Parts: sequence; C-alpha cells; structure tokens
Amino acid sequence: MFTGSLVAIITPFKNGTIDKKSFKSLIDFHIKNGTQGIVVAGTTGESATLTYEEHEELIALAVEYADKRIPIIAGTGANATHEAIALTKFAEKVGADASLQIVPYYNKPTQEGIYQHFKAIAEETNIPLILYNIPSRTGIDMLPETFARLFADFPNVIGLKEATGNVARVSEIISLTNPDVLILSGDDALTIPMMAVGAKGVISVANNLVPKDISLMCEYALNGEFDKALEIHNKYWKLFKAMFVETNPIPVKTAAYMMGLIETDEMRLPLYKMSDKNRKYLEEVLKEYNLIK
Repeated sequence: MFTGSLVAIITPFKNGTIDKKSFKSLIDFHIKNGTQGIVVAGTTGESATLTYEEHEELIALAVEYADKRIPIIAGTGANATHEAIALTKFAEKVGADASLQIVPYYNKPTQEGIYQHFKAIAEETNIPLILYNIPSRTGIDMLPETFARLFADFPNVIGLKEATGNVARVSEIISLTNPDVLILSGDDALTIPMMAVGAKGVISVANNLVPKDISLMCEYALNGEFDKALEIHNKYWKLFKAMFVETNPIPVKTAAYMMGLIETDEMRLPLYKMSDKNRKYLEEVLKEYNLIK
C-alpha cells in the first residue's frame, strides 16, 4: 500500500487559517495524477506551526475527503511522547491508513530513548507506523540498529522514511531486517539511487508539482526498469535542486502558487516568503519545465 510515490503534501493557508478548498483540490490533483499516497501534516505541510486543533482538523479532513480513494498517512510525530501518542490515537480513530513518526527533535534523546519513545507509541496504537529519520532537522540520528530492533519487536512498525542523505543506509537496514522492509527515500534527488539498492519509493516534495512523472519514475524503478526511471530522474534534477534553494516548504509552496494549484503562497512565521533573487530563479526553472508561462 505504501510503495511508490507518496507526496509530502503542502498545507494551504488563507488569511491565517487552513484553506480547505485548496487542500481538497490538491487531494483531487494527486488522485487524478497517480500519486500512491498522501502524507498529511508532515514537515512540508508545516506541521511545526499548526495548532493542535488544526493538526487534527487537517488529518480528519484528508481522511474524510479522500474517502479511501488514496491512502492517507498522517504525520503525528512529536518530541513529547505523550503528544505523539495522542495525535496517533486520533489519526487511528478517524481512519488514517498509517502514521509517519518523526524521530523526536530538539531534545536529542539517546538511542535507548528513541527506542522507548517509539515503543510507547507502538504499544498504545495499532495503526501502521512509518518512522522518519532526518538528523538535519531533529539533531539526532536514529541508527539502523535502533530501527531494526523496533521493526523486530513491534508488528505495527512497518517501515522507515530515511533522510540522512546516505544511500548505504538502505543496504545496512536491509542487512539488519529483510529485503522486503519498507524503506522510503526522504530526498527526491536520492530516490533512484536508494531504490536501486532496495528502497520501495519516496515521500516526495517535487510530487506536489509533477505527480504523474514522479509516480511513473517510481513505477519504473519498482519494475527494475532503471534506464527509464533514470531518464525521468535526470529530467527533473534541476527541479529537485530548486525545491531546496530555501528551506522546505518555502520553494514548493511558492511554486504551487505560481502554478495555480493553491490560492495564496501564505506561510506561517518563522517561515517567510522567498527572496526576490530565489523567486526569480524558481520562476525560470518552472518555465523551463513548462509548468508556468
């Protein structure tokens, strides 16, 4: 259910609140264009600045509106274990298909602390859990041995979004678990290298803009047609880079607005609009791909 191209969907805002109309339109856009799943309220969805009520509202809205047309993976991780448990229980209650659980950030737990955090969530819920390792955001790296231990001990820990930038991690994790373990790239630029050594797909930022091609790229890779997958990867290399010319999700949200996918490019402080220089660069890249005129 969770292989291929999953989108780390943006959260549209309008006048300081969630733009439900645009959010529903984005869900339809991804269903129409072959996205394999939607990750709601993740980093790209500005989860850090959602209120607790908005976080729940967004998850419930996605589940209700998708209506089983596409899997919904709810971002319900937190750096406080009790908060992660509460959010995950809510996502399970409203019918989300899985939960994305970020490694606790800022407080920098030990490997045992990371294990105990996810152990508590796994024991309190039954929803499938995809763990999310991104040391550049969290300040701590969940080691392969820690994930392997969780994967072995808890049936609802089903996989990992790996965003260390280290392709060798895929092989290391497989060696500690099994070849069928669900590993998803957390970086568009590394999707094909990671899938070549055993990852099963990507939770993608670029998918917000070009879902059909990213889905096709992953389909080719899953079928072992890496020559065709690489062709798409190379085609969109410049777009992958442009998505991180400033902090994610600033570029992708700005691009989605330029493309008319959302009504405003509103973000929540401390995220702020793109600099004029980078906005001009982004426009040039989007024009090169015929995404805007």
